[in-house]
Amino acid sequence: MRSRLRMFMGETEPRPSAGPQVSVKVGEVSNMLADAYRSDRTWLMDFADDEIQMSQDLYEVLSAYIRMRPAA
Repeated sequence: MRSRLRMFMGETEPRPSAGPQVSVKVGEVSNMLADAYRSDRTWLMDFADDEIQMSQDLYEVLSAYIRMRPAA
């Protein structure tokens, strides 16, 4: 029997998401995150490596904000 080589090009099926997705307004999330950060909630660090999706323009504004703010 002749061997056949197969080239692996990556995953053939998309990986399942970590769980159900929800849509929320940035204002709602920012208030919750700001409060958790100010209160030094340890659970916030549990999500430090999680990725989020945001619009390109929001990312650009946040990136510019970080670059422009004065160093402490």
